[in-house]
Amino acid sequence: MTHNDVLRKLRYTFDYNDQQMIDLFAAGGKIVTRAEVSNWLKKDDHEEYKSLQDIDLAIFLNGFIIDKRGKKDDSIPVPEKTLNNNIVFRKIKIALNLTDDAIIEVFDQATFKVSKTELSALFRKPDHKHFRPCKDQFLRNFLMGLQLKVKGKND
Repeated sequence: MTHNDVLRKLRYTFDYNDQQMIDLFAAGGKIVTRAEVSNWLKKDDHEEYKSLQDIDLAIFLNGFIIDKRGKKDDSIPVPEKTLNNNIVFRKIKIALNLTDDAIIEVFDQATFKVSKTELSALFRKPDHKHFRPCKDQFLRNFLMGLQLKVKGKND
């Protein structure tokens, strides 16, 4: 799952328009143009498609957290230079203030079964013996379940 896929899915799920996307990047600490956002949202085979870099998705997700939860002590979080699915998943969880039970409900929407033990392994530090990397299928099903929960099954 590419960073562009995550950006597209969050935009669709929360019905963000171009200006709201630009504002989320700004909240995370980066000024972007409408053209940049548009190119990141294009399909992979489009000639104007641009790949979203790790730091740019981290900035967007930080802006998403600020938008949903508010600023923490008036500072902008430092974006990660490298991202993996575990970090992306954790940032979405923080932004939406999701508990383990709420995350399991989201997965249920996508008819994907997950236990609390599996979830806790995803949110552990990488050097912990029970840490588990978040695979694309896991993140994809979470984003699909989130979309179904937010927009409803008929949309």
